[in-house]
Amino acid sequence: MNPHPLTPVLRILSGCLHLLVAALLTLAAVRAATAGAPHAGAVVAALLTLAAVRAATAGAPHAGAVVAAAAALAAVYAAGPALPAVRRSPGAAAGWLAALAAVWLVLLALTPDGVWLAFPLFFVQLHLLPLRRGLAAVAATTAAAVAGFAWHQGSLAAAGVIGPVLGAAVAVATVLGYQALYRESEQRRRLIEELTATRSDLAAAEHTAGVLAERERLAREIHDTLAQGLSSIQLLLRAAERTLPDRPDAALGHVRRARQAAVDNLAEARRFVRDWTPPDLEAGSLPAALERLCATTAAASGLTVHCHVSGAPAELPAAHEVALLRIAQSALANTVQHSGARRAELTLSYMETEVALDVVDDGSGFDPGAVAAPGGAPGERPGSGPGGFGLAAMRARARALHGTLAVESAHGQGTAVAATLPCPPATGRTPA
Repeated sequence: MNPHPLTPVLRILSGCLHLLVAALLTLAAVRAATAGAPHAGAVVAALLTLAAVRAATAGAPHAGAVVAAAAALAAVYAAGPALPAVRRSPGAAAGWLAALAAVWLVLLALTPDGVWLAFPLFFVQLHLLPLRRGLAAVAATTAAAVAGFAWHQGSLAAAGVIGPVLGAAVAVATVLGYQALYRESEQRRRLIEELTATRSDLAAAEHTAGVLAERERLAREIHDTLAQGLSSIQLLLRAAERTLPDRPDAALGHVRRARQAAVDNLAEARRFVRDWTPPDLEAGSLPAALERLCATTAAASGLTVHCHVSGAPAELPAAHEVALLRIAQSALANTVQHSGARRAELTLSYMETEVALDVVDDGSGFDPGAVAAPGGAPGERPGSGPGGFGLAAMRARARALHGTLAVESAHGQGTAVAATLPCPPATGRTPA
């Protein structure tokens, strides 16, 4: 310790430190006793030895009996931890405690020093018995200790009552505190296990959702690019087949356009593997990509397609440009394959806070309320592609960017598809 005078704050802190050390040492001894550790046996053996030595040195008439009772108590106590049934069976534990208490009562009747054995007995009783029975055993042991000490002293003194009662209170408080801490620790352990399990379930759910979202995105990309390109190739080859016997030059033109479509499709597929950015957008702006789309659609199908741009073109985020281009591809592919239209108009409109894409044709039209979900059903409406996936993919693209997609159509009155997206500041092109 520092020999210089301590300030009041440091004196309080130093006292608290001493109390903490004393409390921890006491807790170590108590836990050893309540856990049935070898050190608890040493404590009891020391107390028994003290009682026997005092009885022997005092020359009391019962010295031999005290030593015998102490030895018997030590033997009974040592037998408890060695018997597995005492730890596993409440009945065996109660029987062992009854035998231990009986021998202790004999020792208490022979010498007042037997009262010191009451304190470790408190912990053993509270440890092995249920709470109510343990408290009852502690109360009975306390009463026996007070009565035995008073009988030896010839009178009931306050110290003879306060000592055992205080020891019992300390034992009960220590054991109850330990049990409360143990229950709290178990609750925290279970809570941690539940949180860990919940976290694992959440990670699995997020992984599954990510896989499903990626599958849906891949399905949209394949439908809007590769599938539409293959359909164009098929139409061109059919046209070449029809014109081949009589018009070989026209058939050759169809074959060349089919070959170019195959080249473009291959470029799309390679771009998917690399970075998902459509080649048409890398080669120029969105209006230019839509112009090329209209030209290639007209050349491949014979459909008259006009492209219009309204408003001042503004730079859009790459995700918006990709979505609008894919929606235009899907809408024109539906027009070519299902509507029987002769003319289509594509309009891209730039406004202050949003951008709109409209695709209108003069085809046969359909009933939008009869659209089949992806997967299809007999009698599904025309103009949707297999299973209605075309419109579903367009709606999903618009919804993913907080936009809307509306379809207006009726039998014999053509079809109008309108996609509207908000216009956030452009942040550079990123994979869609």
